[in-house]
Formats: sequence, C-alpha cells, structure tokens
Amino acid sequence: MTGTTDRAGQPTTPRDPAVPALDVRGLTVAIGGTPVVQDVSLRVAPGECVALVGASGSGKTVTARAALGLSAPGSSVRVDRLSVAGLDVRAFSDRRWRRVRGARVGYVGQEALGALDPLRPVGREVADALRLHTDLSAAARIDAVRAALAGVGLDPALATDGRLAGTLSGGMRQRALIAAATVASPELVVADEPTTALDAGVAVTVMEQLRAAQARGAGLLVITHDLGLVAGWADRVVVVDAGRVVEEGPVAAVFAAPRHEATRALVRAAGAGRGGSGADAAPGAGPSAAGAPGAGPSAAGVDGGARDTRPLDTGAAAVIAASGLTRAFDGVPAVADVSFGIGRGRVLGVIGASGSGKTTIARMLLGLETPDTGTVELDGQPWAPLPERNRRARRHRVSAVVQDPGATFDERWNVERVLADASSGGTARTAAGALGERVDAALRQVGLDPELRRRSPRTLSGGQQQRLAIARALATSPEVIVLDEPVTALDATVQDAVLTLLERLRDETGVAMVFVSHDLRAVRRMADDVLVVHEGRVVEQGPAARVFGRPEHAVTGRLLRAAERLAAGPSDEAGAA
Repeated sequence: MTGTTDRAGQPTTPRDPAVPALDVRGLTVAIGGTPVVQDVSLRVAPGECVALVGASGSGKTVTARAALGLSAPGSSVRVDRLSVAGLDVRAFSDRRWRRVRGARVGYVGQEALGALDPLRPVGREVADALRLHTDLSAAARIDAVRAALAGVGLDPALATDGRLAGTLSGGMRQRALIAAATVASPELVVADEPTTALDAGVAVTVMEQLRAAQARGAGLLVITHDLGLVAGWADRVVVVDAGRVVEEGPVAAVFAAPRHEATRALVRAAGAGRGGSGADAAPGAGPSAAGAPGAGPSAAGVDGGARDTRPLDTGAAAVIAASGLTRAFDGVPAVADVSFGIGRGRVLGVIGASGSGKTTIARMLLGLETPDTGTVELDGQPWAPLPERNRRARRHRVSAVVQDPGATFDERWNVERVLADASSGGTARTAAGALGERVDAALRQVGLDPELRRRSPRTLSGGQQQRLAIARALATSPEVIVLDEPVTALDATVQDAVLTLLERLRDETGVAMVFVSHDLRAVRRMADDVLVVHEGRVVEQGPAARVFGRPEHAVTGRLLRAAERLAAGPSDEAGAA
C-alpha cells in the first residue's frame, strides 16, 4: 500500500472489481465441540453492501469473526474457501493476519468498550492503522485522522488533544472505533452492529461514512438486528438461522416476499416494533419504518432553546427522585441541573444525542457516579451522594442493565454462577449451591436456553449477553431498574419479547424503570414520560404521547427527523466519491 491520499487526506488503493472483497464458502465453526455455524457461504463484491441478519445467537458474529481470523479460543474452524481482498487467508498465521487487518480489512466489533484501550489517547487509537500499514508522514496521518473523526461526527481535535478513549461516552467510543476501521481506506469493512450505541442523527452520519467507503470501492459486510437500516442502506441481505444461511438475495425482494419462516418471523417482528401487527409490513416500507414516532409536520419542533423546567407528573409518590443533579469531568459539564421523579409502576424514557449526558444521569441514579451538586432520594430517603456502606443494605432495591454488558461479567464465572450470585446478593455459599430451577427459570424468563448455564458469558452472542444482563438485573426483585440501551443489541423478535417481559414485570410488580435509549420506537412503546437531554440539560419533558406527537423543542424535532432519515437510506449526495 502506498502513501497516496484522496482529497480527504485518506489513503487510497486500486480496486479490482473482478476480485471479491470477501468470498466465503463452506464455513463451519464449532465451539466446545458444538457446531454454531454450519456450511455458510457468502460473497461481498467491491462497492457492495451486504447485510447479515438473523436472530440473536444465530451465528452472525461468529461467522464474521471467523472470516477475519478472530475466532474465540477453543474454536474449531473449517472452510473450503476464504478469500479477503483477493488473498487466500485460510492458512494465515496471527502475524500474517495482523498485516491484513487495519490495512486491507477494517473491523468494527460490537463492544467498543473492549476494542479501545481506555488509557490510550483516542487519536493514537485511530491512527494505528496508518502508522502500521502506510508510509504517510506524521503530519499526513494527523490530517487523515482528523478527517476520519469528522466523518463520524466527532471533534477533529481528538486527533491531537490527548483525550483518552475511556473518557468518551459509549456512543462516542463506537464512532471512534468506526473511524479507526475506515481511516486506512481498506478494501473490506466488516461492521457488527455499527449503529447500536448511536442516536439516529449520528447513526446517519456513520452510515454515510461507511457509504463513502463503499463509493471508493470498499465492500461492506454489516451485521445488524435493525431491518429498517438494512432496507435503507444494504444492496443484498443474507439471513442466518441456527448457524445456517436460509435465505439471501436483493433486500427489496427478500423483505417483500420472504420464503423462509425465520425471515418471515424477523419481518413480522420488525413490523410489530413499529406499532402495527407486522403481518404485512416489510421493513423500510412507508414513513412508519423510520422509527420516528410522531414524524410529520409536528416533528419539526419549535425554534426555542429554553429548556423545559416543568416537573413530571409521576402519577404517584416518587420511588426515586433526582433534584438539581450536576456533574462535570475535567471542568467540562456533563450534566447540569437535572431534576425529575418516577412513580411506582411507571417508566421514564431518557433520549438525546450520543454524549448528551444520558448515561451519566443513569450512573448517578445508581450511585455509581457522585453528583457535584444535587441529590437522589430512594423512597424519600437519601441515596446519593452517600458512602456506599450507607447504601449497601438497600442496594438490591436498585438494579441496572448497562451498555456493553459483556464487560460487566466476571470472566471466571459461567452463566449459572452469574445469576446465582445476583440472586443471593453475592453470598458465596448460596451462589455455589444455587444450581437448580431458579437459574433455569431466570434464563427462560428472558428467552435463553437453560442449556447455556454452563457456558462462559464471553462465548455468548451480543444479544445473548444482553438478555443475561437483564436476567441478572431482575434477580434481586428491585424497586427500580435503570436500563441503559437494554434492547438495541437484540434482533426484532427477541427485542419484542424482552419489551413484553419488561411491560409484564412493570404491571405485575410495580417496578419503576428508567429507560435510556436511542431507539425511539422502544422508548415510545415503554415510556409513560420522557426526558429529552441535550448537552447535559433537560430541554423537554412530559408525557411520551405529547413529546413524540407534538415536540416543543428543536432538539426533539431533530431527533425524530433523524430517525426517519436513517430508515430512508442514503441521500442522492451520500457517498459521492
């Protein structure tokens, strides 16, 4: 690869349209002797976007990682043909793979938290592919990194200002990872749930950046649960079920007339997630596919910038209440003067752009982040700020489902012990003995097979890890559950099942929920009330039906329109080379 760069300062390399960016034939992967991918074949041409879809645990991520030489330890991989950018990589050693990854293929994994070194500057993380695989000068590398960061909606100053990856929000880390994967202009980009942690506006920016790579001749393999995104952005779709390819073809044809029951189930669930029966609605069909509740003239919002300070009507005495919460990091305000309350049996949705402060608010409610000013009360009693020893006896009353669930599981524990420990409150004796029906019931409750109880959480798919995290949160019978992006990593069928489960638990137990999400469809379905957060401040709040149907602030209107834009696909100008 040479140091030639395009107008954006990004390196370019010639593309041979006759050579597939990725060609996989007869791929079989077994973990612990159990086949999880069987005889999978797929092909991605230069300049083509192929979507790999299927239920959680169907083998999508295992397939993608095996194709890039990243199979989990202990995996057995057999493949008849495996070509990446024209290279036969079947016999590649780890060393040879390292020469290919970053240079000729970019990979965006599901868990940005684990992919980026939290103690390393973001600029250096993004620049690694250029430093290792090109002969660009230091100045040219900085220019290319700035362009890549700007392309995914991040501050170009991150290229040189020394900010650490660990200081970024989950959505910002995801964008930095995408910048790192595309900065060297690889011939193949494999993106596993690239928009999961992003608000709709940033997701559009990211997809347009990937589209620009596609316009430069890169092949794109996108693994996603979002059929609306597939309908808007992909050329072809490959459907995987139980580790096998069951259907493939042009997106419009497959979604309009799915032949396999697995495809039909995904399409039905995607339709139901938009608020209809899902029986006849193909993903991406019509305005409702946008996932922008209330889209239309009223979604434009008002032009005002004054924040909404009206208190929420909790419908009852607040089980958890925040008053005047403020938090800054390194002198930069992350949350400013946020107040609200949540009644029993009610769900508060929290929405806003990536990096707007949503997760910081959630962490202060959990007592994991100490507010600089302001307080949190639980059942009318002080909760934060307090020393943890003063909260410990009540800790079981507040539980959480966080972003990047895989990073929260003890690597030494199997699924069974994770759940046993949570239900016992961390008592080792009880955890060691709780091996029976309680764990099986907890797994079934979130749609997981009890046969997974002996598996390490690290061997589960991203969607399975998310369901395990929800099961763990429910194990303590909490009064409040704080859910940070609880269903964005799940396919449409499982997402619908989990949301139905949460609705049932709310109705049966009266548990209050804080539902932080970029998925406006899920928030509208779940939430009684909504907070809209922008740059750390609440700019709009009120009943969900009113906020989504008649938004009063320009920020809310922009979020709704961006969701519509994401499902609509690229604009005429998007991806122009």
